[in-house]
Amino acid sequence: MKSNDWLHGFRHSSPYINAHRGRTVVLTLGGEAIAHDNLINIIHDITLLSSLGVKLVVAFGARPQIQQRLDEAGEVSEFKDGLRITKEEQLPFALEAIGALRSYLESRLSMGLVNSPMHGARIRVSSGNYVAARPVGVLGGVDHGYTGRVRRVDVSGIEKLLEAGHIVLLPPLGYSPTGDAFNLSYEDVGSQVAAALQAEKLIIFTEHKGVLDETGALVRELTVRQACDRLATLKAADADSDLLRAACDACVKGVRRSHIISYGEDGALLEELFTRDGSGTLVSGDNYEQVRRARVEDIGGIVELIQPLEDQGVLVRRSRELLETEVDCFVVAERDGMIVGCAALYAYPEESAGELSCFAVDPAYRRAGRGDDILAMIESRARGMSLAQLFVLTTQTEHWFRERGFEPSKVQSLPGPKLASYNTQRNSKVFVKRLGSL
Repeated sequence: MKSNDWLHGFRHSSPYINAHRGRTVVLTLGGEAIAHDNLINIIHDITLLSSLGVKLVVAFGARPQIQQRLDEAGEVSEFKDGLRITKEEQLPFALEAIGALRSYLESRLSMGLVNSPMHGARIRVSSGNYVAARPVGVLGGVDHGYTGRVRRVDVSGIEKLLEAGHIVLLPPLGYSPTGDAFNLSYEDVGSQVAAALQAEKLIIFTEHKGVLDETGALVRELTVRQACDRLATLKAADADSDLLRAACDACVKGVRRSHIISYGEDGALLEELFTRDGSGTLVSGDNYEQVRRARVEDIGGIVELIQPLEDQGVLVRRSRELLETEVDCFVVAERDGMIVGCAALYAYPEESAGELSCFAVDPAYRRAGRGDDILAMIESRARGMSLAQLFVLTTQTEHWFRERGFEPSKVQSLPGPKLASYNTQRNSKVFVKRLGSL
């Protein structure tokens, strides 16, 4: 029997395809990722993103390749606090290794064989002196030579190429007004360029699935604050620290989200961008997930959320037209542009009471406290209306409400208009919570 899994996945990816079209995404590929067997699949996925209208900047690194070239030349490479010290006589070897990688990536992105996923793609790749740099200088008494940091990004130059449909390829190099070239950290290039462009996302490839906890399990989400706390416990020279620090810096400077994903896992990039939960670790500011007042454009998401519960008889059925007229009564929990929870507050000011209604949370998110967040906002709105109590009618979730301060009550205690419309066939139980002042 033919499987339709692809059809289900394709349909559910369409909101993300629309959301990313025309947006700027910065990708960072370390030298280890470029040397990995899975690079060709990453290249194919980059091509697919470009064909879907995503504006792409690729910042790449070359640490193992530079090390190999220095070893071949008999040069000893020194590091201080995780930074390579680039001596003047060693700079040509670094430039050689970086230049070879740039040509290699350009050739990979230019593939168009008939039997390859890139057939007919016609990808244009551009690179150049879009990053100005300054020397790291002397740190702890050690002169880092021609190792540098990002000083300025030519935003208008990059944006013109992106608008023309080019993929912008940025090497770990920066240039100074004096004509010097500096060896840069690709993490620094990716983070600073993403911030300067105010990119939608920064995607960072790493050896692991993402950020791992002490047990080796994947940490799926981190706020910037949580990520900074984690950085405080890691060694300054740890490679994972550099990646996480780059993700945090980008978010602090205006990038909406940073993602840390595996370069060894086939399809990790597409899974991270086109599925709700992604494949790696998301680092975001406080606006990634929020509980807020509903808007008309949320109606479709609310309908999709509550329809299964209406079909089961858990919620009273509501038409789209009714939801549109009552949208001001609703609050929603939004996660990455998707509605994962909702509730409505109907006020009965004459009796200083409010009804908590149409309360629903996506099953995948019911253990993460989203129901409590929604309830807290409903209670806050009720207090703002000077309502003294909140009541709810339920057939399924009695214990959840009782654990949160709701007490059993009689049907006859309902406000007059609600009592008149009470459906005896549903036989819903009534629970009431007194609202104290904040």
